[in-house]
Amino acid sequence: MWSGPRNISTAMMYSFDNRRDCFAIDEPLYAHYLAQTGIQHPGAGKVIAHYESDSAKVVDYLTGHIPGDASIWYQKHMCHHILPGMDTDWLDSLSNCFLLRDPREVLLSLARITDEVSLWSTGLPQQVRLMELVAKSSGRIPPILDSRDILEDPGGILRLLCDEIGIDFSDRMLSWKAGPRHCDGIWGEHWYDSVWSSTGFAPYRPRRGELTPEHEAILEQATPLYESMHRLRLAL
Repeated sequence: MWSGPRNISTAMMYSFDNRRDCFAIDEPLYAHYLAQTGIQHPGAGKVIAHYESDSAKVVDYLTGHIPGDASIWYQKHMCHHILPGMDTDWLDSLSNCFLLRDPREVLLSLARITDEVSLWSTGLPQQVRLMELVAKSSGRIPPILDSRDILEDPGGILRLLCDEIGIDFSDRMLSWKAGPRHCDGIWGEHWYDSVWSSTGFAPYRPRRGELTPEHEAILEQATPLYESMHRLRLAL
C-alpha cells in the first residue's frame, strides 16, 4: 500500500495485520530514506541503526518469500521513500495499491507538526508518478482508495479492495485490540499514540482550520494531482 503522509496508513496496516493469513511490515524503506536525506525525524539515528538502510537489500527482502506461514504480505510504504533515481522495476512483483487523502486535510495536519510544508511533502507528486508507472507496466489502473471513503464505510470499501486484489474479506479487518502491535516500526513511540488508542477505524470527521496563503498556493498545485487519482478510485 503506497500512501502519503498524515493519512490512515497505520490503521490500514493494523486492519490487514489482524487477519490470520497476513504478515504486515511497517515502512521498510524508512531507514534508507532517513540515511540518504539526512532528515532529522524523531529517533532517526535509532531507526538507521536498527533497520537495513541499503535499499537494494530491502527490495530483495520485499520481493522474496512471504515470512512465516502467511499467504498475504501487507507492505506499508510511503511514496516519498522512493527517492529520485531509485529503481522501481521491483514494483512489478507486487500488488500495488494507493491510499489518498484530501490535500487540504494533509496540509492542515502537516502544518501542525512541521514548518517545512511543500508540495513535495504532501507526497502527491510521488504518488501520481508511482501510480502512472504501475498502470503503464501492468496495463491497468491499480486499486486506489481514499481515506474518507474508508472511514465512512470501512466494511464496504475493504470488501471492494479484497475483491480487486483477489483475496477473501475478513471481518477481523474491521477491529483490533488497542495498543502497540508487533508490526510497528520502532518509531511508533513518536508517531502512533492515536492509532495505539484505537480499536478500529474512527468515523470520518473533517479537519477544521485555515490554511496560510503559502499553503493555499500549495493546495492549488496539489488539488489537480489528487483529483487525477481520486476520480479513478474504488468507490461504492
